[in-house]
Amino acid sequence: MKGHRAIRNKYLDMLYRGEKKDLAIRLLDELYEKWMPEANDQVKELSQKDCILIAYGDCMYRDGEKPLHTLDEFLRENCEGVITNVHLLPVFPYTSDDGFSVSDYNSINPVMGSWEDVENLGSWVGVMMDGVINHTSKSHEWFRKCCEGEAPYTGYYIECDKDADYSTVTRPRALPLLTEFDTKDGKKWFWTTFSDDQIDVNFESPYLLKEILEVLLLYASKGARFIRLDAIGFAWKKLGTTCMHLKETHTLIKLLRCVIQEFYPGTMIITETNVPHLENISYFGDGDEAQLVYQFPLPPLTLYTMLSGNSGKLTAWAKSLDQTPLPKGTTFFNFLASHDGIGVRPVDGILNEKEKQLLFDCVLEHGGRISYKTNSDGSQSPYELNINYLEAVTDIHEKDEKKRADCFLASQAVMLSLQGIPGIYYHSLLGSGNWIQGVEESGIPRRINREKLEVTKLLGELSKEGSLRKTVFDGYCRMLKIRGEQSAFSPFAGQIILDLGSEIFALERENKESGQKITVLINITAKEACLEKTFYGKDLLQNGRETEITTLKPYQIVWLV
Repeated sequence: MKGHRAIRNKYLDMLYRGEKKDLAIRLLDELYEKWMPEANDQVKELSQKDCILIAYGDCMYRDGEKPLHTLDEFLRENCEGVITNVHLLPVFPYTSDDGFSVSDYNSINPVMGSWEDVENLGSWVGVMMDGVINHTSKSHEWFRKCCEGEAPYTGYYIECDKDADYSTVTRPRALPLLTEFDTKDGKKWFWTTFSDDQIDVNFESPYLLKEILEVLLLYASKGARFIRLDAIGFAWKKLGTTCMHLKETHTLIKLLRCVIQEFYPGTMIITETNVPHLENISYFGDGDEAQLVYQFPLPPLTLYTMLSGNSGKLTAWAKSLDQTPLPKGTTFFNFLASHDGIGVRPVDGILNEKEKQLLFDCVLEHGGRISYKTNSDGSQSPYELNINYLEAVTDIHEKDEKKRADCFLASQAVMLSLQGIPGIYYHSLLGSGNWIQGVEESGIPRRINREKLEVTKLLGELSKEGSLRKTVFDGYCRMLKIRGEQSAFSPFAGQIILDLGSEIFALERENKESGQKITVLINITAKEACLEKTFYGKDLLQNGRETEITTLKPYQIVWLV
């Protein structure tokens, strides 16, 4: 305990000075006394069996039933043994942004269910809780008390001089950085990175730090196996900088992990930073920061690969991953689709402007939208592609749903085969398409991939032979089940990227402890692809049949032992 507190205090010393540091130490000592009786030392190591379903708490519904219960029941009956973890996107009371303007961190939105529902889900799968700790809703009690002039809440948010120079600050959206609010002492401007209903918190306040730690410890105490730190790259603000990836932000994450793991060593931190690769992996630290980081270049690169029919960029990028070995005990969170759109910035320096334009043109042609950010010079540039991933990847004019399913599953096999833990968005698992109605009714481009599904209707569609939903769902579940049985797909097993020509994405995975090696071959085109050499082995996706492979059918996936 003393050694652990010494590490904690080292981080506090890097964040605070003088009386503020003394206050931070005192407040965290109080927190330690409160939480020690709740400590839990259960640790479950990551393995090839781990995948994470990304879902809203109310993504499925049935009349007369709480959506969290409906989701739990659907997964138990249809995905047990396949889906092993669930990322619950914010399930708290909120006021906007589909949950990301949290008005109460400590309660479950009663429309969705209760903490009991969350714990019931966590009794048989791992749960990832969302730590939306960069900002709160303007309706949060903390902000209300801040505006009323009540201490210490007046220090919980970042009061700004509207005439200061903010030109160097990274702007993720084409919205004002500062917002004016009425307070007890008159009108004041506050920092609002994402919207006027998302007020950035001030981690320079030790009181705020203690509050946030209480929130994260609550999630861990409710059984959270993972805590996702949303938009954490923006956490610390310092004028004259980009206010992104500051050393204080990295120190803050190390501190959060240090405290959480003192009480709940089985709870892992995952950071969400939608930025280029080297900036992104900096959140591993020296193995003392996040245990998992999002693999943000993967969604746009895989999309480009499937649309262009050329694996060259993906192959080159995947090879480059070996140039920066991961700290022990860390791995990537691989994903292709999420509640957000497909970020463009992570492929800066990987795709040129012409190659990016291919993405923009295809997304618009396939019914999607493009969101923009404001640059430091006032100009705007594409920031995010808003589209359902199946609709983005496949030919929307193709009438043969089996061909569309094959194409989509080939894209997903890329993610499932790479080193890391796969994250599967619920609409990808369920073979959904664009929800244009949601965009048109709300004016929010991200709603295109956030449709909520009536579960009885969904089950009917999943039982319809030959339907796109059933073909995708069955194919996805089968791959996940087979993958979970192969030690070579451990998130820590080795990876060698093969270059077998532009029509094929290929790699080898090898678990040196078990000795298992798997060769992955994926035809990323709609035509037959010839291999430069013959491969022999048991194809796991063909029931382990001994096979000799010289060609790949359109969108064929091979996992060869």
